[in-house]
Amino acid sequence: QAQLVESGGGLVQAGGSLRLSCAASGRTFSTYAMGWFRQAQGLEREFVAAISWSGLTTPYADSVKGRFTISRDNAKNTVYLQMNRLKPEDTAVYYCAASEARSSWRAVNEYAYWGQGTQVTVSS
Repeated sequence: QAQLVESGGGLVQAGGSLRLSCAASGRTFSTYAMGWFRQAQGLEREFVAAISWSGLTTPYADSVKGRFTISRDNAKNTVYLQMNRLKPEDTAVYYCAASEARSSWRAVNEYAYWGQGTQVTVSS
């Protein structure tokens, strides 16, 4: 059974940093694009960042560009999201997902596998 498990969320003050991890198990995701999405209370799930299977392509949402960095370690079947200069508007549940699509990776429906999410709360 393929499974994605996020960790690293928590409470941080504005301007601080967090590093999220997503550990995959049950299958090898090295040939999948991996993405991070977030969902704030009462809002729809939105794209944050993605990374191609090779790690060479990394699209970001405009709202996080320059502050967040996505990376992956295929040997460990793990994807990371380094979040710096956090803002209160970054507060959300963050989800990791895996996609077999070959481009875009910005849409929820491109992803077949999802983690359970990890809460990130940024206080002002």
